[in-house]
Amino acid sequence: MTTPVTLGTDQARARLHEFAVIDVRTPGEYAAGHLPGALNIPLDQVRRALPELRHAAERGDVLMVCASGARSQSACGILAEQGIAAATLAGGTGAWAAEGHELQQPLACDTRAGWSMERQVRFTAGTVVLLGLLLGLLVHPAFQLLSAGIAGGLVFSALTDTCGMAVMLSKLPHNRPRAADLDATLAALRTR
Repeated sequence: MTTPVTLGTDQARARLHEFAVIDVRTPGEYAAGHLPGALNIPLDQVRRALPELRHAAERGDVLMVCASGARSQSACGILAEQGIAAATLAGGTGAWAAEGHELQQPLACDTRAGWSMERQVRFTAGTVVLLGLLLGLLVHPAFQLLSAGIAGGLVFSALTDTCGMAVMLSKLPHNRPRAADLDATLAALRTR
């Protein structure tokens, strides 16, 4: 098992040309802006891409990227279990952009605009909390349990650095990659 390496934004930027950069965010997040040359393999598809990722790691260094570094750290863990060496970008694309480094975006005709997963989670959690409070006032107080459940989930999410709501939202059609897109990404990774 290999130990994942964490790189700061300046370290990664200086060596960007050496890396096969893999962005493990949803296609919508990826389309909103990604590191130059990054390929999109969502976290839930990393296991499917293991042969191509192993091939890329044998030919050079692999850098896993996400929005904050949490999902890319998970991806590095999956790769490490398989003996595949990879690095992760500390702070993810958020830190990259905060340092003033360039983010690429596909042409407008290549993709539809989407919300980041964090924004989708905030919107969904807020909507369910408001709905629970409103139904609790107008219909029956038991509906306030919806709000309490979301609050408990947010606390659990913060304590464990996981997000069950993000996992569920990632299954929605607008957050799922099309099979042809992932196949094209894997083909591009094979030729790197």
